[in-house]
Amino acid sequence: MASILSAKAADWTQYRGPNFDGSSSEKLKISAWPNGEINAVWKVPTRLGFSSFAIANGRSFTIVMEKIDDVNREVCLALDVNTGKKLWSKVLNIAKYDGGGNSGATENKGGDGPRTTPASDGEHVYILDGRLTLHCLDAKTGNNLWIVNLVKKHEAKLIRWQNAAAPIIDNGLIFVCGGGEKQSLLAINKQSGATVWSEESDQMTHTSPIVVDILGERQVVFFTQKGLVSCNIRNGKVLWRATHPFKVSTAASPIVEGNIVYCSAGYGVGAAAFRVSKKDGVYSTTQLWRKPNKLMNHWSTPVCVDGHLYGMFQFKEYGNGPLKCVELATGEIKWSKSGFGPGGVILVDRKLIATTDTGKVVISKATPEDYKEIGRFKAIEGKCWTHAAYSNGQIYVRSTKEGARYDLKGSLGNSRLP
Repeated sequence: MASILSAKAADWTQYRGPNFDGSSSEKLKISAWPNGEINAVWKVPTRLGFSSFAIANGRSFTIVMEKIDDVNREVCLALDVNTGKKLWSKVLNIAKYDGGGNSGATENKGGDGPRTTPASDGEHVYILDGRLTLHCLDAKTGNNLWIVNLVKKHEAKLIRWQNAAAPIIDNGLIFVCGGGEKQSLLAINKQSGATVWSEESDQMTHTSPIVVDILGERQVVFFTQKGLVSCNIRNGKVLWRATHPFKVSTAASPIVEGNIVYCSAGYGVGAAAFRVSKKDGVYSTTQLWRKPNKLMNHWSTPVCVDGHLYGMFQFKEYGNGPLKCVELATGEIKWSKSGFGPGGVILVDRKLIATTDTGKVVISKATPEDYKEIGRFKAIEGKCWTHAAYSNGQIYVRSTKEGARYDLKGSLGNSRLP
């Protein structure tokens, strides 16, 4: 029987979680890894797509592709977290992607479905679809509350493979990149859909922005085709910039620890880290290091703890690409473990929860000393190019075939690992 979860449980409200950095504030209470099989609480079909789950107020949300009246459509699904039962579904836009996405697959020539992840505050669900339309849905019913077409309102331009960036919510605002000249970086009122501010002319990428506090100021950091650009969340004032090359596609979000900001892209671009400084109220950035065509995060964003990055540092290494530990301040590789492919990784209680591209969940310790695996299990079938979500001791995973919930507390016991 499915364990019943409280609506007040810790939620995983958006792409890369409530802390904007792929981490959960929960404790990971598990004992010695069992010898037997770990069973899913529920599994449901999730046809095509690289959308992760968002969990809020007893509901889980993701985006799939469905054929409706002989037309492929992007569709938001709302599932009951206790049973996996579909509560509602909402058609968003057409699902058509101009190139790539297959790595040899034959499921859907030209792309494997929607790539953006919903965000939810528990009452509403926000989706920036592949055609750059921002939707606000009622979380209980799926009814439209408001819609903003960024192409029509802000002169947005679609990019190759269409949009994969998720809307990010903080302090009553939704942050997205995708507008046109002098209105590329956007803050939108989450209640009304009204534009609060619009700034700059950067062309968008597939990366989702992050919200952070740097040197005592709340700011939103975008990763555009010009590089990193940070804005004050209240008024959109540009605080600082850091130039980073662009080729073909950029998809992994930036990482911030303290006043160091890391970014990376595939297609021969590589990674860099910058130190952000402020003197007499004026910001500046200094490049700490850059590694062209190395330490590439194709679309999987790492996590960071105690000055070290943990993530999938690879480019198109399907099936065998490594999970690595990299020192943030220097770019030095501390260890590398192959066999993951372009999956994803999140951080819970100083433990890494990684998903491989073949649908395995692998738990290991976040330590720069060496790769220290705790255990692994096969979670789902299909192509898993997504990050997991973690809420109230539950792991939610998603592939191009199915989504599932696993009760880590129930499966593995309640004693803390050392």
